[in-house]
Amino acid sequence: QVQLVESGGGSVPPGGSLRLSCVASGYTYASYVMAWFRQAPGGAREGVAAFYVTSGYIKYTDSVKGRFTISHDKSKNTLYLQMNNLKPEASGLYYCASGSVWVSDGIPPPSHFTSWGQGTQVTVSS
Repeated sequence: QVQLVESGGGSVPPGGSLRLSCVASGYTYASYVMAWFRQAPGGAREGVAAFYVTSGYIKYTDSVKGRFTISHDKSKNTLYLQMNNLKPEASGLYYCASGSVWVSDGIPPPSHFTSWGQGTQVTVSS
C-alpha cells in the first residue's frame, strides 16, 4: 500500500498560482501512474493530470493545458502540480492518487487508483 499526503492548497484570486505537493511513502515501487483529481462540492471526482512514473508520459485534461504542470521528483517520492492563471472553476478539493499498471493512455478513472491522499482545498475567488 502507498500512503499519500498532499499539501499546498489555499485561497487565491483569479489569475493566481498555487503549487500542490504529494509525498508518497510505503510501497512506492508499486506506483505505475500517479494523478491529481479535483472534486467540487456536490460534484464527481475528475482527473486533472496524470504522470506515468516509469515512462514519464504526462496527460492533462483539456481545461488545464498550458496552465498546469505535473511533475515528479523520484528522489523525494513527491508528485507536484503547479497551477498558474487559476480560474474560479478550479476550486475544489484536490486529491493525489496512485495506481498500478494502466494499459491505455490518458488519465485513468478514479476506480483504477488504489491509494488516495486526504485532499487539499483550493479556492479561487476574488
